[in-house]
Amino acid sequence: MSKVEKSLHKDSPSNIPVHVAIIMDGNGRWAQKRKLPRLFGHKEGAKTVERVLEIAIKRGIRYLTLYAFSTENWKRPKEEVEGLFSLLKNYLTKKSGDLQQNDIRLRFAGRIESLPEDVRMAMVKVQKETSNCKTLDLILCINYGGRQEIIDAARKLLDIYSSNIDEIDEVSFRSCLYLPDVPDPDLIIRTSGEMRLSNFLLWQSSYSELFFTETLWPDFSEKDFDEALESYAKRQRRYGAV
Repeated sequence: MSKVEKSLHKDSPSNIPVHVAIIMDGNGRWAQKRKLPRLFGHKEGAKTVERVLEIAIKRGIRYLTLYAFSTENWKRPKEEVEGLFSLLKNYLTKKSGDLQQNDIRLRFAGRIESLPEDVRMAMVKVQKETSNCKTLDLILCINYGGRQEIIDAARKLLDIYSSNIDEIDEVSFRSCLYLPDVPDPDLIIRTSGEMRLSNFLLWQSSYSELFFTETLWPDFSEKDFDEALESYAKRQRRYGAV
């Protein structure tokens, strides 16, 4: 066990976040700094995902949620959007075996029905193939928006409780979210120096701890991840109590 791992585990298991969510920002700027097409940054960012998965398992994290493609990302150039989905399909096709070998369950959150059919089919296939894995749940938020998730949940609630809206509470609302069984993120990390949530997990982030780093996502390293985990371990979470 490394010094960092010993430090994180020192006082109690609660020092380790159960659920870490990451806003993976900076792929485009990473490429532009090197005078490369933006898609090169996304390819490097995909390599970082693999690195972060290994670290998350080593550190004992149970859920890892990655903001992969937002509902607003459709506004990007068509070539970039198509390239992103090609990368995703490629990843799903090639990495299913690795995910199973490492006991990683792959799940998705977002308006999946609006994605290209070939991408959807690849997603469904890998999700099924990894459904019995239990070490880590990897959740990719694709065509995802926090406001959109709340709207979709509200529509479900209206269908279920249209005759008795007094029964609607936080528990019933949560049951209508995309992945209601997944606990709220303990820690949300955003790379690239931006300091906002950008429509990410708005309902679930009510009491999440936030960590911002200047590091661009393709450069995000084990040291950066451990810095975020160490910062989290030093905080006292009160959930509104004194």
